[in-house]
Amino acid sequence: MDAFITIIDKVLVYIVEISTTVLELFGICILVYNAVRCFYGWLKHKSGIRLELAEGIALALEFKMGGEVLRTVVVREWSELSILGAIIVLRGALTFLIHWEIKNEEKSMEKKELKRGKNGRRKRRPLQADLADLPDLTDLTEPEE
Repeated sequence: MDAFITIIDKVLVYIVEISTTVLELFGICILVYNAVRCFYGWLKHKSGIRLELAEGIALALEFKMGGEVLRTVVVREWSELSILGAIIVLRGALTFLIHWEIKNEEKSMEKKELKRGKNGRRKRRPLQADLADLPDLTDLTEPEE
């Protein structure tokens, strides 16, 4: 029975190590892809780049944090657990700050969009209306009594 438990334990360790590596690889790929894509967008002066980059970083951190949580399954010593706990807390704090930044950036972009019209130009004030929008006053006749 001890041999069976030892085999199951080793299989579990291998599965967790492979899964952790895959999750962290996904996080790295997402981060690199987003960084390159946002840098290209920045070169093209695309708007909303900060928001896209922050969302990509947040997603990459979620994958990396998932790998760290999975790694806690096979931890054998308290020192390893404390190190993993510290890493998870730091990544969680970073994720929280990035989500806060995303929310503020979205609010900022909404304010900018409200200041601008649908065609990208600033909205006109009501007193600066087009002459075409005014009613035609040439057909006015004097009222009959």
